[in-house]
Amino acid sequence: MTAIKESKILILATNGFEQSELEVPRDKLRGHGATVHVASPDGKTIKGWDGNDWGQDAEVDLQLSDVDLADYDALVLPGGQINPDLLRVDRDAVKLIRDFVEAGKIVAAVCHAPWLLIEAGVVEGREMTSYHSIRTDLKNAGANVVDKPVAVSNGIITSRNPDDLNDFVAKIVEEVEEGKHPRPGA
Repeated sequence: MTAIKESKILILATNGFEQSELEVPRDKLRGHGATVHVASPDGKTIKGWDGNDWGQDAEVDLQLSDVDLADYDALVLPGGQINPDLLRVDRDAVKLIRDFVEAGKIVAAVCHAPWLLIEAGVVEGREMTSYHSIRTDLKNAGANVVDKPVAVSNGIITSRNPDDLNDFVAKIVEEVEEGKHPRPGA
């Protein structure tokens, strides 16, 4: 078991992340005492998407290639349409996600970010939710798709949209405090 105050959480994102889906988990998890780092493919500041236009910048702590899986208890994947679409063609990003899952660490994806879980090949047989427009993608990849604020399957957390962020963050805290989640067949 790991107390949230002793945990280290990584957020992986790139340009086009949904503004609230990075900022709310980052800020609330830090508010719980967790150390939270943001990584991007190139390690440079990234720009969010907010509503119908570009949003604010988010500071980045490290480059994807500098991430050490052993340093983190959990991985958070913000959505937005642009961010996960760019990351799912980045082999290193997909490998990192798969590595977190295979290590039994918490992986949390909101909105369109379950696309990354599909690309990493870790959705089959798991209960998951997402933004309504990608639920068919999840179903076709073998997930048991549900429509509720948060779904959890052996430490993999998914949520539908920004309206679910409070439930999403609460579940991240709960799952981190439970500890590692062995995943049969992972």
